[in-house]
Amino acid sequence: FDHLSMRIAIFTETFLPKVDGIVIVLCHFLDYLADQGHEVLLFAPGGGPDQYACADVVGLRGYRFFLYPELTLVPPVKGIRKPLLDFNPDLIYLVNPASLGLAGIPYARLLGVPLVASYHTDVPGFAARWGMGYTQRPLWAYFRQVYNRADLIFVPSHFTRQQIETHGFKRVKVWSHGVDSKLFSPAKRSEEMRARLTCGEPDKTLLLYVGRVAAEKRIDWLLPIVQKHSNLRLAIVGDGPARAFLEKKFAGTPTVFTGYLYDEELAQAYASADIFTFPGANETFGNVVIEAMSSGLPVVVPNSGGLLDFVEDGINSLLFDAENPEDMNLAIQQFLTEPELTRKIGQAARAKAETLSWESVNQGVIRDLSLLIENRGKRGWQQLSRKFLKKDVQLDS
Repeated sequence: FDHLSMRIAIFTETFLPKVDGIVIVLCHFLDYLADQGHEVLLFAPGGGPDQYACADVVGLRGYRFFLYPELTLVPPVKGIRKPLLDFNPDLIYLVNPASLGLAGIPYARLLGVPLVASYHTDVPGFAARWGMGYTQRPLWAYFRQVYNRADLIFVPSHFTRQQIETHGFKRVKVWSHGVDSKLFSPAKRSEEMRARLTCGEPDKTLLLYVGRVAAEKRIDWLLPIVQKHSNLRLAIVGDGPARAFLEKKFAGTPTVFTGYLYDEELAQAYASADIFTFPGANETFGNVVIEAMSSGLPVVVPNSGGLLDFVEDGINSLLFDAENPEDMNLAIQQFLTEPELTRKIGQAARAKAETLSWESVNQGVIRDLSLLIENRGKRGWQQLSRKFLKKDVQLDS
């Protein structure tokens, strides 16, 4: 079925110019859809491009989320009906639905087409990290109601599948992620980048973090080890609401905050480091970890979350107790004092990453979507009565 051309309408809560794990996965998927001759209509928060790969992008006005200002929430009511009905999709796909994604649910039923959703963010887990554990039960109830409207739910890891099925999610399947092993490669090492990230001391050992700079990532756990080892330098690549706080906290230490880096610069940052660490424990997959591994870095990561799909303690990584910062520091120290172990784990990390290509995982998703369309069938909107179509005007009111 994957040779058939599909028309896919996508609703996403986040898109370019914002860059995060969800956007990276979505962009790789859109690139693959374009290569295979499929058509896409993408609804997203405004401010981004009008076109990406094979997707025509409908940017919609939204509002900053008070807990995370980089995230724009779009109400599921305005500017959707006409472009969607004109596009006449074969399938509707909701990316991490929370607000805007809700609009896709009634339209899938209206048009008689399959509805797919993908789950990317452990919001209930993050809420607990933000000191709002009391919201976990209602959050799980809300997301369960939203996602269980879908004919199929994709998750990025087996850990996440087990987690959400425990909370009553149904029809769940793993859609793993890949990595561009040509872009993220040891060959991208740059002495200029290394000097930049080590405060001009490239002979020192460089510890690297890449990702959102937010409280739930627990970047502050790295402070004691930077203070303890005079030969260690730390680079924090990324941005987010906790950056100003952390810059004050790490003041006086040999720590560089770069903000966001992209493409070649990001690849150089990975390849120019010595050790990668990621303290956050609520990752549904961990794109930055597999990018670091692809760059030949030995990684120190928690023994929890979607990372467990591809990391093996003592083989291609060192794992630490997810709730014990001292255990993380001991793992980093092990790399600092055992160069042969560091070399072997870095090589094994690269070898593992080379087996995870975007093409292979996206091929499987296309087959699943094609089968859904073939088995579910569809009623074209032209076949629906005008009276029935008019009922959905309230969605845009």
